Amino acid sequence: MCTAATYTTKDHYFGRNLDLEFSYHETVTVTPRRKVLPMRHTDALKEHYAMIGMAFVVEDYPLYYDATNEKGLSMAGLNFPGNAHYNAPADGRRNLASFELIPWILGQCATVEQARILLAEVNLTDTAFSPQLPPSPLHWLIADQNESIVFEQTENGTRIFDNPVGVMTNNPTFDYHMLHLQDYMNASARLPENRLAPGVGMEPYSRGMGGFGIPGDLSSASRFVKVAFTKMNSLSGDSEEESVSQFFKILGSVEQQKGCCRLGTDEDGNLLCEYTIYSSCCNMDRGIYYYTTYENSGISCVDMNREDLDGDRLAVYELQKEPRICRQN
Repeated sequence: MCTAATYTTKDHYFGRNLDLEFSYHETVTVTPRRKVLPMRHTDALKEHYAMIGMAFVVEDYPLYYDATNEKGLSMAGLNFPGNAHYNAPADGRRNLASFELIPWILGQCATVEQARILLAEVNLTDTAFSPQLPPSPLHWLIADQNESIVFEQTENGTRIFDNPVGVMTNNPTFDYHMLHLQDYMNASARLPENRLAPGVGMEPYSRGMGGFGIPGDLSSASRFVKVAFTKMNSLSGDSEEESVSQFFKILGSVEQQKGCCRLGTDEDGNLLCEYTIYSSCCNMDRGIYYYTTYENSGISCVDMNREDLDGDRLAVYELQKEPRICRQN
């Protein structure tokens, strides 16, 4: 499962946790403007906005998990099993494979409003990238510097939801998460007041009791509430260092540790556990992509503007996974 969020200080930030039981050898990948992106059912993108993000690159094609384009528009695909529904290609619709949606939208759109217009035409197909890579059941968080939306395609068709909290997790559908969030309307970052029995001498016996009841388990519904509470009460300075550090703290409130979400065993009898493989934070205004990995909590970054954005070849950066410990004596 996964969690994605937006955050604003002086600049605007977008990122996510990728929670799975194994890695696909993802890399930080820059797609320049003239890298041809073929599409299975529609015209190839021969020239488009440049973008940076985390991708599994197969046959020189970036299968993006999350990405931000040079205008700041950002997208992340999150697991949506049992709800995501892909169709056969249909006449009169813009037929796209699910793995094409991120580059197709980010390649052409500078704003969420432009993305809304294109998404209204989209029919996500059940087209596999290859026999070894069947379609992943996904829904998407899409954000620019001013607003965010969620795009879902289920058996009932496609839906676009306004996302006023700027966070997203997995199942159920997004409208459920927003309804569920109302169960925690009384939660606060401040100390609670005695509303139960006014006049009776009751005082908080611990700091943090205003958030009593905020869930802490790893389910997608609970992570949605926890990351929304953390993000919407989060404070930091405006510097890049403070902003990026705080964003990773927000994602850290719902990260998954190995051993806490057990999925059974593989064919060799090894225990399978879902965990946070990487966390990302992209400065939407500057095109700088920051990340941490499960093994390495030190922050690494790639700046898309240091690449030849008018080129036609992917720039791919392996993740820095070795632990970094700063020894001070």
